[in-house]
Amino acid sequence: MTASTVKTQRQPIVPLLPMPLLSTPEAAFAARQRQRDQSSHPELWNLLDAVKDPEVPVLSLWDLGVLCDVQQDAQAKVSVTLTPTYSGCPALETMQADVAAQLQQAGFEHYEIHIRLAPAWTTDALSPNGRRQLQAYGIAPPLQDSCALAAALTPEAGIECPHCHSDNTRRISEFGSTACKALFQCLDCAEPFDYFKQL
Repeated sequence: MTASTVKTQRQPIVPLLPMPLLSTPEAAFAARQRQRDQSSHPELWNLLDAVKDPEVPVLSLWDLGVLCDVQQDAQAKVSVTLTPTYSGCPALETMQADVAAQLQQAGFEHYEIHIRLAPAWTTDALSPNGRRQLQAYGIAPPLQDSCALAAALTPEAGIECPHCHSDNTRRISEFGSTACKALFQCLDCAEPFDYFKQL
């Protein structure tokens, strides 16, 4: 049996564009959900729900908003489109390999994994379930305001603690365990925690 290969196609590097302006994160996710619901291949989306984010393993790539599209052509070749959280994301290669492994385990021998950089990923792409999973995992989810309306800087205080739910918190560092998180501390329970930055 020959080993399957991952064919990754990158679009030419272009300036990253924001996702279309939608009024709320809920509206942004609803647009993604409609695309998935209208797919002719729901079984492929369901299959790839098992692929988790390497950096936050409670989140699927779907809940993170990285899994953008899944197609299958008349020759049964599967095409998967991923949009990384940012263009230099160090977890991207692992995500691609995990998607490939999941397809191979399900018996798909012909597939392509496309990397789409525009429109750029934003935290509006997070699913409501993903936000709940972040909270339960001990990471404060991004604020609910649309990313297009967000202030440029991470708040200095007031992010709800995922441990005790107090908003009596302060920012310790602009960077937490990864570049997309900031480090906060709760002044009530004294626990430090990561805040997933609004992007």
